[in-house]
Amino acid sequence: MAELITLARPYANAVFAAAQQSEQMDEWSDMLAFAAAVASDSQAKALVTHPTLPDEQKAAAFADFCEGKLSEQGQNLIALLAENRRLLLLPEIMVLFEGLRSQLDRSVSVELTTPIELTEKQQGKLVEALSRKLDRKVNLSTAMDKTLIGGVVIRAGDVVIDASVRGKLKKLAEAIGS
Repeated sequence: MAELITLARPYANAVFAAAQQSEQMDEWSDMLAFAAAVASDSQAKALVTHPTLPDEQKAAAFADFCEGKLSEQGQNLIALLAENRRLLLLPEIMVLFEGLRSQLDRSVSVELTTPIELTEKQQGKLVEALSRKLDRKVNLSTAMDKTLIGGVVIRAGDVVIDASVRGKLKKLAEAIGS
């Protein structure tokens, strides 16, 4: 996994610089998300890894999969990735691009998992508290998981705060078992 990220980093940095220079962050974000989804498709993977198909044909077929959702610059990126046999890096490129974008915007995506539905007021208080704690603008997404029993699990990048009853019971069981 780390190797894929290492290979994807120069492409993500170049795309980010181009998007920043042309002031097209949203467009690039959308293009990369779509292209990453296509690259994750089993048919696209089979095409990209086909041993006898020339790189130009792989790029053209991949662009056809994208159904006109790529700008000229996006198609150039696909051609470059195909030429360097790196089309399967698109999901990692997208993740790195979004990370760079979050750093620029001083924002962070936070996934909040709860056993019950939270009200708008509760979500607002959590966003406010997390914004102060993380010193960033928080983009909150919520999910429900009834197996948590109570409490919450908060994921912000590589930071995980498990304040769930299930997590506390697991820690207690580990403490008793050792």
